[in-house]
Amino acid sequence: MFNDIGPLELLTLVVLAVLVFGPDKLPKVIQDVTRTIRKIREFSDSAKRDIREELGPEFKDFDFEDLNPKTFIRKQLDNDELGLKEIRNGFDLKKEMAEVTEAVQSADEASSGSGAAAASSGSAPARIDMQKRPEKPAADDHPPYDADAT
Repeated sequence: MFNDIGPLELLTLVVLAVLVFGPDKLPKVIQDVTRTIRKIREFSDSAKRDIREELGPEFKDFDFEDLNPKTFIRKQLDNDELGLKEIRNGFDLKKEMAEVTEAVQSADEASSGSGAAAASSGSAPARIDMQKRPEKPAADDHPPYDADAT
């Protein structure tokens, strides 16, 4: 519950508690808080016990932590029946990206070398440029005039 509280933060909380409640009222406040936490735990345990009794003997080993979506997904992904561990361990993103990059570069080199011959024959489909380069207008070209914009 308080796994992420460090010693400095804990000390700060103690100093604040002493300043807010005072040294004479602090033991009473601590007793009240611990009593309340104990009652909440007892209530939670009795509710879990009642639910297990109502569900019947087939849900005797039911774990309420399984209702947490993170826990459920973690259990399903760690299941060896699906073979997800082999898929996860066999997937190397850097290697896959390098292969895709090589394939694209080799396709660009092959199409640029045969692009002039294909353009003259007219039988091959037009090459699609995947790189986003701005088209350079001619020296005497003016941008289009938009009458609605002025």
